Amino acid sequence: MPFNVKIKGITSEIEKKTSLLSLLSEQDRKAKRFIAAKVNNRVRDLDYEVYYDADIEFLDCSSIEAMKIYEASLRYLVAMAFHNVYPDLPIRFAYNVSRSISIHLLDPKAKANTNMYIRISQELERLVEQDLPFERIVVPNEEAERIYDRCNFEDKKALLRYRPEKTVHFYRCGDYLNYMYSHLVPSTGYLKEYKLRLYAPGFMLQYPRAECGGKIPEFEDAPTFMRTLKESHDWAKIISADTVGKINRKIETAGPVEFINLCEARHNRMLCELGQLIEDDIDDVRLICIAGPSSSGKTTFANRLRIELLSRGISPIRISIDDYYLPREEAPLGPDGKPDLENIEALDIERFNEDMLALISGDEVDLPRFDFTLGKQVFGRRLRIDATQPIIIEGIHALNDALTPSIPKSDKFKIFISPQAQINLDDHNPVSLTDLRLLRRLVRDRKFRNAPAEETFSMWPSVRAGEFRWIYAHQEKADFVYNSYLPYELPVMKKYAMPLLLAIDKESPHFMVAQRLIRMLKYFLDLEDDWVPSNSLMREFIGGSCYKDV
Repeated sequence: MPFNVKIKGITSEIEKKTSLLSLLSEQDRKAKRFIAAKVNNRVRDLDYEVYYDADIEFLDCSSIEAMKIYEASLRYLVAMAFHNVYPDLPIRFAYNVSRSISIHLLDPKAKANTNMYIRISQELERLVEQDLPFERIVVPNEEAERIYDRCNFEDKKALLRYRPEKTVHFYRCGDYLNYMYSHLVPSTGYLKEYKLRLYAPGFMLQYPRAECGGKIPEFEDAPTFMRTLKESHDWAKIISADTVGKINRKIETAGPVEFINLCEARHNRMLCELGQLIEDDIDDVRLICIAGPSSSGKTTFANRLRIELLSRGISPIRISIDDYYLPREEAPLGPDGKPDLENIEALDIERFNEDMLALISGDEVDLPRFDFTLGKQVFGRRLRIDATQPIIIEGIHALNDALTPSIPKSDKFKIFISPQAQINLDDHNPVSLTDLRLLRRLVRDRKFRNAPAEETFSMWPSVRAGEFRWIYAHQEKADFVYNSYLPYELPVMKKYAMPLLLAIDKESPHFMVAQRLIRMLKYFLDLEDDWVPSNSLMREFIGGSCYKDV
């Protein structure tokens, strides 16, 4: 039966079932410019066959969802290359520094060296040149388990028992089979853009990013960030919580009380280590600066750090950078023509420095409070501190020395906070750190602002742009990196996030993102939050924090 498809506003009648790829012009097919398509607001691979009325939008490298498909396809390609060249060498992917993917060799006897780099690089080039098709096949879970056994994919097999569906959608390329929890590009010839480099003890894989216009960003080493990721992964392995399957098993075997308190104990230990560092240098520390990306848990962390320092006889005071906004009419404008409150120039830097210097000098200071209703500073409080009291400031610009040019660097102790999750669905499929923070924000916005998920999704791109511009450039300046990730948090947040995601209408522009998050969350077992402590960082997002009125 004939049906209609609409592409770029033009409707055409199609006589029979046809693939999305065949609806592209010959020139676009040869150029391999489009990676996937949106069909009636659902992401489809280009081999998908349409047989019904459909509104079709082809997605290129400017689409975040399309580039996630490109990245998953590239991981497939690299896994296939290792399988072909080193069939007995298992590897693991993880998100890493400079928006890259690290490749870990799981055999302790294997060494990443120049010879291995050359052989893998040549195999990748060969596979891309051959333009081999990715064939999607559907098998029941029982057959998938046999395939996993045959391929020695024990990590995938461990997660299969938590899969709610009864079938698995594999992709075959030649004789190689793998499951990537994602659509793939039509063939290996699409994957020409990547950079592979030796990066001890394994490799680093760079790929095009949508936020960079489909270009591969310049590689920027970040040893402090890298060290934190390694510590996160090492600890997750120690407690057997480095994959979703292992986290689920931990919930089943250890139970919620032990698992939750185990994770909280690590946060307590990090706070203790941090408190000791500050105490050891307290004669010089005058300003404790805390910064991190959205939904890192900065507010709860600052409160807990204050308690930690009080327990050591140190009485810090907290000052909000937000109280130093310039009057609304003086704020710089963003691309949308509205005041850009994330821009450092939106702050009254001169007054902030004057007040901090005066406080450090022992003077009495009238501190402002920013009235967001009036859009200007009003009187806040009168304050004097003594020489033993450090000042805690928290905000996106706290690590930027342009905020505090009048304060000597030796007087500042800088802390970067962010959830540094190093967990995987399986060895070939890491969980995104950014998606974890997005879920935190969705739950928090709904809980405390009654904001629908649609609103949070709409704001997220500008939030991310602000993070790249104002936060990540300064993270390597930190004296301490606090990893705010809790391995139990996604099982706890699942019951809060799932209803929000499932409520996203199929016609919504955010439906694709919601579906992607659902595909990740569905593998986690539910974990009740009764035993989450009231001072836990997790309470900042799900509610019930003892700091809510602080």
